[in-house]
Amino acid sequence: MVQQLPSDTTPAIIYPESDGQPMADNTKQFRWIVTIKENLELLFAEDANVFVAGDLLWYPVEGDNKTRQAPDTMVVFGRPKGDRGSYKQWEEDNIAPQVVFEILSPGNRLKAMAQKLKFYERYGVEEYYVFEPDDVELIGWVRSGNELELIDEINGWISPRLGVRFQVTTDNLEIFAPSGERFLTFVELGQLKEQEKQRAQQEKQRADEAERQLEEERLKYQALQELLRERGINLEEL
Repeated sequence: MVQQLPSDTTPAIIYPESDGQPMADNTKQFRWIVTIKENLELLFAEDANVFVAGDLLWYPVEGDNKTRQAPDTMVVFGRPKGDRGSYKQWEEDNIAPQVVFEILSPGNRLKAMAQKLKFYERYGVEEYYVFEPDDVELIGWVRSGNELELIDEINGWISPRLGVRFQVTTDNLEIFAPSGERFLTFVELGQLKEQEKQRAQQEKQRADEAERQLEEERLKYQALQELLRERGINLEEL
C-alpha cells in the first residue's frame, strides 16, 4: 500500500470578480453612477496614471477574499488605466482608492452605509461622498489623520483630490470640473456633440459661401479687365 504524503502546497485563494449584487436598484441610481463615473473618466482622460472604475470589487488585504467593497465609483491616483476584473490592492503598489462615491437607493440601509464608512476609513480612502438622489442630499467625508471627518458645508465644496466643485440645490446636484464645465449625462454629452457638429457644418457652409462669392467677384473682375482691354483700356496703367 502506498502512503500518500501530505502536500505543502496551499490551495490558491480565489478573489471573485462579482459579489452577486446588482450595480443599481433603479434607473435614477444607475444614471447617477454612470454620470459621475464617465465624467471623471473624461476629466482624467489625458492622465495615464489615474484609474477610474465603477462597481469594481476592491480587495485591500492579500489572502483575504472576504474583506472587500465595490464602490459605485472609485478613483485611484498613481495607478495606470486599463481593464481589471477586480482591484487587488497588493498588486497595485498597495495604493488604495483615494476617492469613493456611493449613490443610494431606497434599498440601502443605514447599517450598511455605516459599515462602508468604517471600511473606507480603515483602508485609506481620503474622500468619501454619498449622494441620495431622491431627497437630493449629498454628504461627504474627508480624511484627517486616521479618520474620515464629516464635511460641515458640502454645498460649494471643492474636492481636494479631484478639484471638482459640488453645488446642491433643492432639486438637483451639480458637479463642476475645475474648468467650470458641468458634469453632463450621456444624453447631454451626445446632444452637445451634435450641436458642435451642426455648428461646425454651419461654419463650413459660411466659409464655402464666402469663398464662392470671392470667386464670383474675381471672375467679374477678370471679365471687366478683358472687356476694357478690347476697348484699348489697361486698368494696370490707370
